Amino acid sequence: MNLRTLKNTDISGKRVLMRADFNVPLKEGEITDDTRIRAALQSIRYILDQGASLVLMSHLGRPKGERKPEFSLAPVARRLSDLLERDVIMADDVVGDAVRAQAVALKPGQILMLENVRFSKAETDNDPAFAEELAALGDVFVNDAFGTAHRAHASTEGVTKFLPSCAGFLIEKEVSFFQPILDDPQKPLIAVIGGAKVSSKIAVLESLLPNCAGFVIGGGMAYTFLKAQGIEVGKSLVEDEYIDTASQFLAAAEKRGTEVILPLDHVVASDFDADASPEQVDGSAVPADRLAMDIGPRTIAAAERVIAGAKTIVWNGPMGVFEFERFAAGTKAVATAIAEASAITVVGGGDSVAAANQFDLADKMDHVSTGGGASLEFLEGKTLPGIVALQN
Repeated sequence: MNLRTLKNTDISGKRVLMRADFNVPLKEGEITDDTRIRAALQSIRYILDQGASLVLMSHLGRPKGERKPEFSLAPVARRLSDLLERDVIMADDVVGDAVRAQAVALKPGQILMLENVRFSKAETDNDPAFAEELAALGDVFVNDAFGTAHRAHASTEGVTKFLPSCAGFLIEKEVSFFQPILDDPQKPLIAVIGGAKVSSKIAVLESLLPNCAGFVIGGGMAYTFLKAQGIEVGKSLVEDEYIDTASQFLAAAEKRGTEVILPLDHVVASDFDADASPEQVDGSAVPADRLAMDIGPRTIAAAERVIAGAKTIVWNGPMGVFEFERFAAGTKAVATAIAEASAITVVGGGDSVAAANQFDLADKMDHVSTGGGASLEFLEGKTLPGIVALQN
């Protein structure tokens, strides 16, 4: 993918409009995790170092087109100011005469933070007039919000129709890790895919199949595959409407000679509860009155075997209910094996990132994606509007 990049764009002395992903978790108005703000710092510092001024925009939460104080970006502006050790001016609105005046008045090195773009319904509608108003705030547009690149919104895709546009360092990095997995990965490629539902991951499995030497399938979604094989799954999560789809995938993998590791043993419980008593089941069948909560030691060993032989590993989704300490061992063991592998390791957003952070393994991965939905759609081979708009 041939992206126009920040390094190859003349921004010296210009006013740069940058879309970042500052959709951070808040508790009582305070930011509880500033990872996404820190992820934007490289692009921000580079822009300022070129003698440019900067207008930042982002969404936060789901205000659904209404101005809601609890979704204000003011806390983000304060945190960013602390991280950069310079003032970040907070605008009162997203667009309008007052905001335009603030933007035009910026001097080189100054930063203006717009209010939450989703305070206007025109943002998610990708309204051209709204996109043009946003574009009027800058001379050049930089998109560094990978987490929203799968959305054709005014601040991600619409604005590119009115300004010279390029990718920030974060988007450039995300594409540099994900694109080779689809096009030409270092082989063997192993995909570790988990999470609750087959419906949300089947497209990823099918997309990766042509290049994949092996799959490790865990989490709730694995039990639809086991049921497709005629194996008893007890009270485990199953999507009955996807049993045929799961069966077809397994047949396609077998035809290609691609190994698919499904749970060989389990950690089960009588109820879905953090305080439930874990029970080991040595075998692929789950007792009728139990539900699977994690993979067992035999499955972990099988996963470790294929992971150890990989040259590229993509991980998307946990192996069990890792949020519950008693059922986290399988996800932790597999995540550790991925982190210690000599392969290129790519963690695809969402719960996988939460697990990598929970087990202090994120720093040992080659790439931990900032975009849950965006990374999933990228791996599905879908077109991401916010990235297509930045191609040469």
